[in-house]
Amino acid sequence: MRKLYFLLPGTTNKFACGGLWAELKTLKLAQQICAAEVVTYRQREPEHLWLNDLLSNDDTFRALDDVIFVMSWGFDVVKLAPKLKHLNVIYHAHSAGYGFNLPASVPIITVSRNTLGYWGQRSPHALIYYLPNEISDQFQNWHGDRDIDVLVQSRKSSNYLMKQLIPALQKQCRVEVINSYVENLEGLFNRAKVYLYDSAEYWEIQGVTEGFGLQPMEALACGCQVFSSVNHGLSDYLDPAFNCYKIAGYSQEFDVQRIIKTIQNPPKLSLAASVLAEYRSENIIQRLTVILEDLNEFFDHKQRYQGNIPELSYWYITKLRSQRILAKLKKKFKL
Repeated sequence: MRKLYFLLPGTTNKFACGGLWAELKTLKLAQQICAAEVVTYRQREPEHLWLNDLLSNDDTFRALDDVIFVMSWGFDVVKLAPKLKHLNVIYHAHSAGYGFNLPASVPIITVSRNTLGYWGQRSPHALIYYLPNEISDQFQNWHGDRDIDVLVQSRKSSNYLMKQLIPALQKQCRVEVINSYVENLEGLFNRAKVYLYDSAEYWEIQGVTEGFGLQPMEALACGCQVFSSVNHGLSDYLDPAFNCYKIAGYSQEFDVQRIIKTIQNPPKLSLAASVLAEYRSENIIQRLTVILEDLNEFFDHKQRYQGNIPELSYWYITKLRSQRILAKLKKKFKL
């Protein structure tokens, strides 16, 4: 198999976010299948390769036929893709909605079925795959005492959640709000009875989608009862009234009523073991192995053949629509 170069702007706290952690997790899983390492392109780091060095060195450049570059930082794809257009490159798509298009020569691996559908329409002639993010094995239900009634992380939470619902709940139960990075999140999830997550407003402001929504799944895996929005990637696995509850349901009073009822009489909603298994490392490694075999076969083919399926460009679609209208007029007037 070809070596994988995971393109990241940097790996320090400056770039810390869920997307970075998810990409580094995928890198570690990929290293169990083939050679793989990080290449940075915004911040030079002594322990990692630097993209411009790879592209500017003639000897190194010639060796890149045996490499696959993995783009993932959505805001940077527009600049990266042209630089790598003559090389083997794929896009590991987390969020959707950045507005750019990719040629059919760039395969796409998506972390959710929601994103899969987005790229299935936007790039219909590219190879597209589904590879969910990993839920680490430490996220398990310890079946211990739960001394926190309600747990919420302030990051990505809506104004409604932080300024209306939480103050109302604090009058009736113990609420813990997380405002910073937590090393042992699985420990907190195992102490909490209810976990609240409401990211729809945040992603609407950002103008892109919730790519996966890791925390509600991690909370469910730890036995929390989850009240969550179901926007974008969250809809892959959340099933309101069956494994979770929909938050921001009509009124603050109704939310408070349902949450207090859940604290006092836990309904034991949870993700089925078969659902969780899809997101554990064993299944992801199996899927990634199949995907990488397929990608290597594609890049072998790409060296010998040019793509020849018409892209769904603006002018191509306009032409097809015009032909359709003309055909209807001919039929109507029997021309």
